[in-house]
Amino acid sequence: MSASQPPRSPRSPEPPESPRGTDAPTLLVKIFGKDRPGITAGLFDTLAAYAVDVVDIEQVVTRGRIVLCALVSSPEPGGTTEGDLRATVHSWAESLKLQAEIISGTGDNRPRGYGRSHVTVLGHPLTAESTAAIAARITSTGGNIDRIFRLAKYPVTAVEFAVSGTATEELRTALATESADIGVDIAVMSAGLSRRAQRLVVMDVDSTLIQDEVIELFAAHAGCEDEVAAVTEQAMRGELDFEQSLHARVRLLAGLDVSVVDKVRSEVRLTPGARTLIRTLKRLGYQVGVVSGGFTQVTDDLKERLGLDFASANTLEVVDGKLTGRVVGDIVDRAGKARLLRSFAEQAGVPLAQTVAIGDGANDLDMLNTAGLGVAFNAKPVVRQAAHTAVNVPFLDTVLYLLGITREEVETADGVVVD
Repeated sequence: MSASQPPRSPRSPEPPESPRGTDAPTLLVKIFGKDRPGITAGLFDTLAAYAVDVVDIEQVVTRGRIVLCALVSSPEPGGTTEGDLRATVHSWAESLKLQAEIISGTGDNRPRGYGRSHVTVLGHPLTAESTAAIAARITSTGGNIDRIFRLAKYPVTAVEFAVSGTATEELRTALATESADIGVDIAVMSAGLSRRAQRLVVMDVDSTLIQDEVIELFAAHAGCEDEVAAVTEQAMRGELDFEQSLHARVRLLAGLDVSVVDKVRSEVRLTPGARTLIRTLKRLGYQVGVVSGGFTQVTDDLKERLGLDFASANTLEVVDGKLTGRVVGDIVDRAGKARLLRSFAEQAGVPLAQTVAIGDGANDLDMLNTAGLGVAFNAKPVVRQAAHTAVNVPFLDTVLYLLGITREEVETADGVVVD
């Protein structure tokens, strides 16, 4: 060693050519048994006597049983032996009625492959058969499952797979087919920091944020439900476009007293999980908006009640306290919803890649395809096929799991005791 290079202490960081590099001897220490406080501290206190370095740690507790894995460097040559370490760890584990396994090897985990993705699975219930099918399909694309953990146990079982080794789009296409075959919701998104970056979430209203179709609530008060339903059917058959069908249905409301607006507002039923979704997103710094082919007379009220940042819809014209049967201003149609998403994103200072759109009908397709993540919520088949992912359970807050937010995090934020 030259005079210009002072000797390093045994605990100094090693240079790149150190024997503790990729080919350095390591030990995988596995501990499993009944969980209790102090196991992790006890294991590493035991290992500390051998001056080993910690390379990796993984710990999982399932139904009160712990699996703790520690990848550590082998003891330094010339000091205590690997045999001494093994004997001491086994003795410590036995004293706590735990099992220990120690495996010799070299280096760290192999590098993860390219194309890292998050695969979120929603089951109601999640069966062993469907889980096997999902894992097999991931493998068939060349993907490797690096980690699995549970996001939620109710109202659905939500599980996330961390996958590497295959392109996200290829994986999404393969699992979309599997999802339809086994009846389980599967969402595939690229891994990265942007997943939890500040975002904008924009939702459709009718049959998404709320359980109702607002035009039908107005029609019930006007006594023209059948006529409105007939026009809706024409639109669904492609005989009328959205704007034509909107005008045709609104004309049937002509003469209705404006006092009906308050009655309709009181009749609106939020979708289960809607409040939880919005409250959680807002606490995480997200901005939330709604766009609707319905009416501002309802969406403005929802904006105020739910603390939304943005809301846009069509406006029913009122003259002398009566609905005229006309709408005023620009029509919010399929193209209009996508345009409003872009406008909201610009106002919020959020790039489109970090926006989420949620909707159920063909009128939402442009918006779903414009967003960074388009979620079809209990949607028509054509919408499910075109969206990035689909949720087919009746709980709107399950969208949180697609963003990697766990049920425990939601309940902790709400001050709920989580068992």
